[in-house]
Amino acid sequence: MNEAATRRALVRYSHLMHALGWVANHDGNLSCRIADDRIVCTPTAFSKADVTTDDLLVVDGAGQKLAGAHRPFGELPLHLSVYAARPKVSAVVHTHSPYATAFGATGRPLPHPFLPEAVVSLGAYIPTVALTAPGAPAVHALRPFLRTCDAVLIAGNGVLTFGPDLETAWLRAELVEHLCKIALLAAPLGGVTPLPEEMVKTLVERRAAAGLAAPDEGKPPEALGVAAEREHLATAATRSALKGLSGADAKRAAKLSREASARLVKG
Repeated sequence: MNEAATRRALVRYSHLMHALGWVANHDGNLSCRIADDRIVCTPTAFSKADVTTDDLLVVDGAGQKLAGAHRPFGELPLHLSVYAARPKVSAVVHTHSPYATAFGATGRPLPHPFLPEAVVSLGAYIPTVALTAPGAPAVHALRPFLRTCDAVLIAGNGVLTFGPDLETAWLRAELVEHLCKIALLAAPLGGVTPLPEEMVKTLVERRAAAGLAAPDEGKPPEALGVAAEREHLATAATRSALKGLSGADAKRAAKLSREASARLVKG
């Protein structure tokens, strides 16, 4: 897709994002990589309902502006970290879709997988990472998961999805929102029922055979290291999130949260 077509697609999905109620005010952002060191993205301080092709800007892989009259959005480093970790990714979508944002705001991981089709499309693991300050802390929290999955819930900050093209990245965001909606609707009824382990294994193999798997997909959270696991569980130790964990998990989450706080205090 050339730059002109990419700009039109970004505007189309920006408007759709707003029309669906997935963003408010200046929330949300989209980007597309059209060359190794050339990324077209939405500007900061714009309603997604009002963005035009002329409002878009171009940055390089380091976030330096190459073209455009407006400023890049503050969460651009998240997009750049995805592109750096995933050479085959050409688009990143960040929305504040209501159900995904509500789920992420609890700090709990999505009870996935519970729908067969979603495993083929998204894999068997959709993490929830801790909310951090923008910039380097946010990139640090996200980085361990970038090569293991194609969608990430960010506590208090919506959902980030990525793919080989803008349509795929968008459809992944749509599917995450659908999963979160179902999980929340099922909660008063006793919650969703996880798929049988053997079925998940078969679906994951089918996903890999179709060439859809992320580069390091399949590694359990523990294999990502203590830092990654801390980001995955620490927010579950705050507020009412502990109520949804078993005794052992609650103690583990609280311990990880204390360790994270201690590291922050030490600088």
